[in-house]
Amino acid sequence: MHRRLHLLARRFRPLAVLLATAVALAGLAATGPGTAAAADTSGDFATRCGIHFCLGGKEYYFAGTNTYDMFTYGSASGDTESQFMDKARIDAHFANLQADKVDVVRLWMFNHQSWHGFETSKGVYDQQEFAQFDYIIQSAKAHHLRLVPVFENYWEAYGGIDTRLQWEGLSGGQPGRAAFFDRTRCPGCFTSYKNYVGYALNRVNHYSGIAYKDDPTIFAWDLMNEPRYQDQSQAENVSGTTLRAWVDEMGAYVKGIDSRHLLGIGLEGHGSAYGFGGDEGNPFTYVQESPYIDYTSAHPYPTESWANLSIDQTKALIRKWIGDSHTVVGKPFFMGEFNVQNVDRSAWWGQIYPDFEAAGGDGSAFWWYEDHNVDGTFGVMAGAAELAVFRAHSDRMAAKSGLTTATPSSSPSATASPSAGASASASPSGSASASPSGSASPTAGASPTAGACSVHYGLSDWGTSFNGDVTVKNTGSAPVNGWQLAFAFPGSQSITQMWNATWTQNGKQVTATNPAGYNTTIAPGATVNFGFSATSVPGTNGAPSAFALNGQACSTS
Repeated sequence: MHRRLHLLARRFRPLAVLLATAVALAGLAATGPGTAAAADTSGDFATRCGIHFCLGGKEYYFAGTNTYDMFTYGSASGDTESQFMDKARIDAHFANLQADKVDVVRLWMFNHQSWHGFETSKGVYDQQEFAQFDYIIQSAKAHHLRLVPVFENYWEAYGGIDTRLQWEGLSGGQPGRAAFFDRTRCPGCFTSYKNYVGYALNRVNHYSGIAYKDDPTIFAWDLMNEPRYQDQSQAENVSGTTLRAWVDEMGAYVKGIDSRHLLGIGLEGHGSAYGFGGDEGNPFTYVQESPYIDYTSAHPYPTESWANLSIDQTKALIRKWIGDSHTVVGKPFFMGEFNVQNVDRSAWWGQIYPDFEAAGGDGSAFWWYEDHNVDGTFGVMAGAAELAVFRAHSDRMAAKSGLTTATPSSSPSATASPSAGASASASPSGSASASPSGSASPTAGASPTAGACSVHYGLSDWGTSFNGDVTVKNTGSAPVNGWQLAFAFPGSQSITQMWNATWTQNGKQVTATNPAGYNTTIAPGATVNFGFSATSVPGTNGAPSAFALNGQACSTS
């Protein structure tokens, strides 16, 4: 994202208020019963099934966008429900997104400024602004869209981590803001970030009564917009050691509160190894191999002067990210931002999207779908020619997911919540159960059923430690109600934590059991996925030789 977007957002605030009514009327007209939408799976949490996303028991591929500024819709003053936020404008924008077949929206949930600020001073959370985000979630749900809120910004727009550094008596700017990720230099930064994230995850939506951490409208969380630990040393630029340690700590913290949602980092994917940007202390594979992170991300802007890539070079770059994500990191790939300028956008999108699909890309989100003309460089508005290319991409991703079309519901009842602000960047632009379960029992009230099954076991081995990634498929004709998967390690392996399941271990013998309250049933042809971190003696690791689901032997793949 360009830094200029932040200035544009400030400049156009008055126009945004004046245009709200017209935009709302136009957008709400698009929510009629004839509008096609993806099949309603709103009660399901998105999960990770090995190297892909899953939803409703099936692999899930999505077409999305960024609408970073939705948290700013409204006057930011006066009565919360009728003035502070602009519910009609929020609804209208979601209606347009739905009509253009957007599945997932990435957006900001950070701002330290006084206008529409979530946290305007250290530890002070603005209840009106969070009330607005409550409404954003409700409106997204009513329009069958899912959200990827971003907790914080590396860049200076809307305050970002520069503000958190200032709260601790330190200066920001680049490369000074690297201190944010170093506990020895800024322990208070760690505390303030965790306090904010903890508040947001535990917040109870005042419209629905559902905590953010329990709402399936949230597709996933991003830890930060485009973090990096740059220019502290050449070795650190390449290794990414400090940023990885921060990701591990914050990832564990998030998963300790929220065991139901996917978690990403929000990386750009820069690196000399990819011929896109430089080494900035955030290497694509190493940082995103964190056991607490569920998917990888990258943000290609190929037509920027510093990148200067052709269409074919861009396709090769994206294929490299997808390949490394699937085969090296072992996780889904989310192209969390991308766009082009000063070229035929429809022509570029018309080649990039099909190649992305053919390479096995799991989710995309172009930058960005605006609700009025504020950004002439990357902004895309309803009616833009390139959205026809996007809608075709969305249809193909839905077909890969096995989804059918459905009639959307009407817009939500009038109530409010804020939206997010502009990000500035050098580019334009799992569930954790930390302790073992004392007992492994299936869902209360349901006796476990056995059935035909297959298991895929993914192994990422680093000698003295490793990660396991397990996908269980019901290959039978009847649902499996409540599941336990038993297997034996080949050597001296010991699980330290598991996500998306609970576990017991007795020597080499391990039993993983469905979590309480979700992913308890495996429909015919569907899968469930869980992962774990463990210690090992070098040279003794390997895949278990056999698996049994509720006592029934499974095939392996």
